[in-house]
Amino acid sequence: MPQHIHLHMLKIANPPVNEPLHLSELQGELEVTIKREDRIHPDVSGNKFRKLKYNLIHAKKEGHASLLTFGGAFSNHLAAVAAAGQQCGFQTHAIVRGEELKDSPLNPTLAYCKRLGMELHFVSRSLYRHKEKALSELSISPSDFYVIPEGGTNALAVEGCREILTKTDTDFDTIAVAVGTGGTMAGLIQSVADHQQVVGFQVVKDIEIPRRIRTFATHNRWTLVPTHDQVGYAKTPKALIDFAVKVADQTGVVLDPLYTAPMVWHLTKKWKENKWSFGNRILIIHTGGYQSIAGVNQRLEEQKSSLRWPL
Repeated sequence: MPQHIHLHMLKIANPPVNEPLHLSELQGELEVTIKREDRIHPDVSGNKFRKLKYNLIHAKKEGHASLLTFGGAFSNHLAAVAAAGQQCGFQTHAIVRGEELKDSPLNPTLAYCKRLGMELHFVSRSLYRHKEKALSELSISPSDFYVIPEGGTNALAVEGCREILTKTDTDFDTIAVAVGTGGTMAGLIQSVADHQQVVGFQVVKDIEIPRRIRTFATHNRWTLVPTHDQVGYAKTPKALIDFAVKVADQTGVVLDPLYTAPMVWHLTKKWKENKWSFGNRILIIHTGGYQSIAGVNQRLEEQKSSLRWPL
C-alpha cells in the first residue's frame, strides 16, 4: 500500500451553514434558504467533496496509487479529482471528451487539472460514449487504477452525499438540488426526513438519470424537473448571466454557471409563473463549482461579449 497517501488532508475546512436567500423575485409565502456546501473545502467543494470522500478511502484500502476518471472540458468533477488526488497523494488520469481539444490551448478547467498533475487523455466524442473501447485504444488497463465514473456517481458517492443534510435541516418542506448524474440527489433522497421531498433540477440531457436515481432511492418523495432545454454545460444565455449578477448583488451569494444558478433560475421562474407546487419552505443545496466561472468568462470574452459571470 502506498505510504504517501494522506487522506487526513481531505477534511471539511468550513462546516456548511444555512443562509436565508433574500431575493426580490422570491417574495411572498416562499421561504428560501441556501446550504453553503460550496464553502466546505477550498479546492474540493460541495458535492464533489462528498462524492469523493468514501471513494478515496476505498481506493487507499485497496492499495491504489492512481485514479482514473472521465469528463468534459468544463467538468467540475475533473477539477475536484485533480485537486483531491494531488492533496491525498494519488496520481490522476482523465479521459476527456473532445479529441479536437488536444491541439488547442487548454481552457482554465483543463489547465488547472494539468497544473495539479492530472494526465489528460483526449478522445473523440463518439469514442467517449464507449468508454471500454476508448481505454483499449489508449492502451489503458482499468485494473491499474481506481476508476471513478463520470460525475463521480456510484454507491460510495451516494453514501457521502447522505451526509449533506443534518438534524437541523428537518424544518424544511423541500430540498432542492441541481442534477448532473443523480448521485447527490440519490444521497439526499436517502437522508431526508419522512415529511420532506427532494426536487432535482436536471441540467443535462441524460435519459439514464431517472433510472440511476431509482437504483438508490428508498422512497418516492422525489421529482425531477428538466432544465437542460435552456441551460447546460455549453449554454449560458444572457438571461441566466443577468440573473446570476442580480443574485450576487442582492444576496452576496455567487452561484456557479453549470448547476446551482440554473436551478435557482428555474425555481424562480416557476414561482413567478405560479407553477411551484413543492412546498413553501425550501432548502437549496449550493454544490460549489466555482472553477467553471473562469472558463465561462473566457468563452464570453472570445465571443466579444460584454457580459461576465460574477466572481
